[in-house]
Amino acid sequence: MSTSSVVTEMAAAKNVRVTDRTLVVELRDGRIVSVPLAWYPRLAEGSPGERRRWELLGPGIGIHWPDLDEDISVEGLLRGLPSGESAASLKTWRTTRHRPANRRLQPTKARRKTTRLRG
Repeated sequence: MSTSSVVTEMAAAKNVRVTDRTLVVELRDGRIVSVPLAWYPRLAEGSPGERRRWELLGPGIGIHWPDLDEDISVEGLLRGLPSGESAASLKTWRTTRHRPANRRLQPTKARRKTTRLRG
């Protein structure tokens, strides 16, 4: 009995484009995967500038959007899996998103009492 060995290469992203309606990922093997942007609420709510700032994870096994704190795996895209983020997590993200990142709650400065010396 003979068997043939098939060498499979892990799918890896090469380029990413986000339109108003779709996430389009070009893979290294030439395939292009396009999924509805609505599958990923953080991307859908991101500005065009935030959507353009992406990074490949490792050798392209995933995509990361640092401004949106979003990670999407190529495997998940190929399986047709939308975001698995819970409603509570998304709500928390939306709340913190509208606060400037460098704005931290500062304790109020105690007012200094000035006293006049009478002499």
